[in-house]
Amino acid sequence: FREEAFLAETPVLYKPDWDEAKTRLIAWWNRSHVDRATILVRAPRPTTMQPPPPPKDVRQFWLDPDYRIAAAEYQMASTYCGGEAFPWFDTNIGPGSLALFLGSDAILHPTTVWYTPIADKPGDVPPIRLDTSGGWWEKSVSLVREGMIRGEGKFLSSVPDLIENLDIAASLIGGQQLLYALVDDPGGVKRMIREINAAYFECFDLMYEMLDGDRLGCCFSAFQIWGPGKTAKLQCDFSDMISPEMFAEFVLPALTEQTERLDYTIYHLDGPRAIRHLDLLLSIPRLNAIQWTPGDGNPEVGDETWWPMYRKILAAGKGVHLGTAYKDVEPLVKHLGNDGVYVATHAPSVEAADDLLRRAKTW
Repeated sequence: FREEAFLAETPVLYKPDWDEAKTRLIAWWNRSHVDRATILVRAPRPTTMQPPPPPKDVRQFWLDPDYRIAAAEYQMASTYCGGEAFPWFDTNIGPGSLALFLGSDAILHPTTVWYTPIADKPGDVPPIRLDTSGGWWEKSVSLVREGMIRGEGKFLSSVPDLIENLDIAASLIGGQQLLYALVDDPGGVKRMIREINAAYFECFDLMYEMLDGDRLGCCFSAFQIWGPGKTAKLQCDFSDMISPEMFAEFVLPALTEQTERLDYTIYHLDGPRAIRHLDLLLSIPRLNAIQWTPGDGNPEVGDETWWPMYRKILAAGKGVHLGTAYKDVEPLVKHLGNDGVYVATHAPSVEAADDLLRRAKTW
């Protein structure tokens, strides 16, 4: 593919300067910048649109395309998308929905979704295959397709937050059982990861085609990223509980394969205990960027505590994606520079958002 092909005019009602934003996003993926750092800034704005009635139950909250799209569009209408922020419809049925297409069932909650195990150990897990005949697949596809139909010319629709490797394996057999299996049946775990990866690629490609990715590019729901090709957030939150040696043995090969099969990838590094895997992540040649989440009770993203880590990531040739407080954007960007730096924030007003973007051109 050619990045230039994605710069053709594609009108977006809630983002009149979308084509300008795409130019800066492409520059960020390539570790450069146009006239400032890449900055995603949202702010509240007045709207005459009325919100939809509250959902009658948790199933409607997660599964009803009419409610989901109406709620999302109200949010878009009442939110200013400054800089590289863009309006998007989140097609998720929870984080890690790939498990639903591999045999898990969903336990729906108002704030998240849990997935039921299908076995107690790798040896009891049947061959893992993507099931596109089940009800959960149909429900997910309905959200994707309705988002595309109703969002044409108005907003983007996302690839669901599928998730991969050990995180999905933990959904399929349970987290504690997976910890035991890493020691007792490493071959079985590796078999699961290989099959999860194969199912991931099949699922991603189907979703990408439904979302017309070759024409519109790819919006990935987690961390509001867009790229001119197959674009995804990668992760292994389970790595909080394993050593770098186990990460290298079980996780790194699967992540490396994903970076080689996709066009643009960003890794979600979650919590201080995950930092011990950073050197391995930075060794992946085609991984583009790292997104950092400190976790509850730790210094915020903009705190100077983390600045050496950001410099290390940039020095390794990767970009950084940092969600931080409005007040911390200026010192953070001034310290790190513009190339490869993506900062996401919220401003108190449209005027404050625009002021931040104007000032950023002088840093």
